[in-house]
Amino acid sequence: MTFRVWAPAASRVRVRTRDTDHEMTTGGGGWWLSDVPAPPGTDYAFVLDDDEKALPDPRSSWQPRGVHGPSRVYDHSAFPWTDQDWTGRALPGGVIYELHIGTFTPEGTFDAAIDRLGHLADLGVTFVEVLPVNSFDGTDGWGYDGVLWGAAHEHYGGPDGFKRFVDACHARGLAVVLDVVYNHLGPSGAYLDRFGPYFAGRNDWGPGLNLDGEGSDEVRRYVLDNALGWLRDFHVDALRLDAVHALADRRATHLLEELAVEVEALSAAVRRPLTLIAESDLNDPRLVTAREGGGYGLHAQWCDDLHHALHVTLSGETSGYYTDFGTPGALERTLRQAFFHAGTWSSFRERTHGRPVDTRTLPGHRFLIYLQNHDQIGNRATGDRLSASVSPGRLACGAAIVFCSPYTPMIFMGEEWAASTPWQFFASFPDPELAEAVRTGRRREFARHGWGEAEVPDPMDPETVERSRLDWSEPAKEGHREVLELYRALIRLRRERPELADPWLDRFRVRSEGSCLVLDRGPLRLVCNFGPDPADLGGQAGEVVLSWGSATAGHLPPDTFVLIDTDRP
Repeated sequence: MTFRVWAPAASRVRVRTRDTDHEMTTGGGGWWLSDVPAPPGTDYAFVLDDDEKALPDPRSSWQPRGVHGPSRVYDHSAFPWTDQDWTGRALPGGVIYELHIGTFTPEGTFDAAIDRLGHLADLGVTFVEVLPVNSFDGTDGWGYDGVLWGAAHEHYGGPDGFKRFVDACHARGLAVVLDVVYNHLGPSGAYLDRFGPYFAGRNDWGPGLNLDGEGSDEVRRYVLDNALGWLRDFHVDALRLDAVHALADRRATHLLEELAVEVEALSAAVRRPLTLIAESDLNDPRLVTAREGGGYGLHAQWCDDLHHALHVTLSGETSGYYTDFGTPGALERTLRQAFFHAGTWSSFRERTHGRPVDTRTLPGHRFLIYLQNHDQIGNRATGDRLSASVSPGRLACGAAIVFCSPYTPMIFMGEEWAASTPWQFFASFPDPELAEAVRTGRRREFARHGWGEAEVPDPMDPETVERSRLDWSEPAKEGHREVLELYRALIRLRRERPELADPWLDRFRVRSEGSCLVLDRGPLRLVCNFGPDPADLGGQAGEVVLSWGSATAGHLPPDTFVLIDTDRP
């Protein structure tokens, strides 16, 4: 096969296979080439200049011996796909389920996750979003410290394991969203800078990529090819782009727009929808505005403002970045316009922030709404879920708002049955110094917020991972079973009643009536009572479609909701 590697500053490059070094020749543009007999399964690595340390391939597809070991030749064409009839799913009208392979099941593997796909299909979700599966140092971690972006983590099952998972999802009618991280690299095994000018500056999490400086054309190509590879070679249906606000790119055509162009072309070639979902702290609607409208052309973005407004209403927490969302009417305002901060003052940032969404032209399905996600749980000191501190009735009201809103709903694994297990921050770096630095940094971070050192779980302790695994006996237990049935009913109604999936924000009405929040979706009216006293709805007429607790069309006890069809008296 022909080995290729980009190393523009090197004066000599060799590829090492079977303990033998083979000289490579320059192919132009900083690329080095060598034809070496190497069937699939052959281990290989690159040796630069006079340094005898062999480095893994930056574009590796398989790292069976970890991020510091050699890469292994992988043949994408050899996998026996069975999804030839899969035509994909469009995001509008969809429901997303976010999961972490390592803690979704006791075994923490792709194959074990396949055995639970029946639960997701029965629940009614349409997209399964998987936290990053790229290779990172150690066995356990969230995946956001990846350093070899194209190699599926071996501890989960490697590239074949991930393909089996995607294939099985498609057989169940489930599209797959893969979380990818292009804004930084992890602290262990990031050898990219040895090959070329991949890095430029740092952000909050590590070294950032050189996207607009000298030599950045090939760095951008590295990102684009990686994204296209997951969609093409692994049959993934969508990518969730982590923290795109940390992508430092001053070019006239931003990397995100360039990616949208290439993904649209690939979508046409494979004849199925391919979706790009950004995580962004910018509150900038240009990300999800079509290119012909002057935007980047991404299909959707996470909307943390919606989460924050819901979280404050449900929990009463108003510290840190939640402060502004405690103002009267914050939830109605955010539900109405997607962004709470829309060119307005943010006390957390101590500046104005964001830009308004044009609710006449931007559909709600381009913004994801959620009560919880991996960040909003795992980045709490103890990894506690809402169900640890919020009543079941209040959680039910929150879920009803999510699924009766015009936005794309997302669920975090276990939320659908009010899981009692926490989801905590964990890692497993083998280097003792790095492990201690992560442990100390975590404790210092939360000490600034008033948490005692003993209260913050040790991220390097294997027990932290064990505590974070879902308990699959819970869905059948009292107190959990009822919540699961509610989620199934809400998702079913969203599918059966087109008014609930209608994404047009200018046709959506939300208001407060005393302690109640009221959402109108065509003839359907959702009323949630968040007050401490029962609410009398007076002359409220209509047939009850769904309710929680003892709520009726005319009377709502605290922390209950009722969904009424006003066309059916």
